[in-house]
Amino acid sequence: MEPTIISGKEVSNSVKDEIALEVEKIKSSGGKTPHLAAILVGEDGASRTYVNAKVKACERVGFGSTLVKLDADTSEEELLNTINQLNNDNDIDGFIVQLPLPSHIDEQKVTEAIAPGKDVDGFHPVSLGKMLLDLPSFLPATPAGIVEMLRHYNIPTEGKHCVVIGRSHIVGSPMSVLMARNANPGNCTVTLTHSRTQNLNEICASADILIVAIGKPEFVTADMVKEGATVIDVGIHRIEDSSKKSGFRLLGDVKFDEVAAKCEFISPVPGGVGPMTIASLLKNTLLAVQLKS
Repeated sequence: MEPTIISGKEVSNSVKDEIALEVEKIKSSGGKTPHLAAILVGEDGASRTYVNAKVKACERVGFGSTLVKLDADTSEEELLNTINQLNNDNDIDGFIVQLPLPSHIDEQKVTEAIAPGKDVDGFHPVSLGKMLLDLPSFLPATPAGIVEMLRHYNIPTEGKHCVVIGRSHIVGSPMSVLMARNANPGNCTVTLTHSRTQNLNEICASADILIVAIGKPEFVTADMVKEGATVIDVGIHRIEDSSKKSGFRLLGDVKFDEVAAKCEFISPVPGGVGPMTIASLLKNTLLAVQLKS
């Protein structure tokens, strides 16, 4: 079976085109240009790459963007002050604090300090609570991006068994909620698995849709996947590789080459879920503008 490769690049480009049209409409009717800000603490290579990609995506759709760079030794108090400034800046519609943060800063405290109306990452307890109740809210960017991919490729979800590996608050848990809700895509029977799950291989092998966010390189192998399944790989790992110009190669949580042969649909790493996270951030920023008006 030749699988259909789910191109996050293709889906995110189509989302960005739609957003760019909306921004044109807002501007032509004299409305305010949507503005997304990002706070980057320290010089983590991967984080810097992500933030630069976010700034570029803002330019593409016609958003304003601001990047606030803070040193790695910035205190928690200084970071909370910066968040407070952005909360009170009427020009900024939404902002994110790029994770991971240095170990001396409490990520939960930082997340809760962001004004819910500007929480375009969708991590604030208010955003997650609204998602649970199916109220209009900012959905966590990566799970929302995955839902968008399933929609774009018309992958049937109703009545299907969806297995999610990983229970983080950022991906696994919200993903399980979105796949179970009464919507399209959605209406799945969902099994949320994690490090304490017994018989993980058998559970995964019963999945029509397998969403892998466990954070272990090439964890999912062919024997864990049902023939004709849809597999979404959320993991991204930089593995040192001296044969590459960059000095590293990127791997996902799924052993792509052996798993792909069994799939109807599969998302690659890179070029799968990654671009969708940014597209979702832009969508949330546009929603922030619409919710204010």
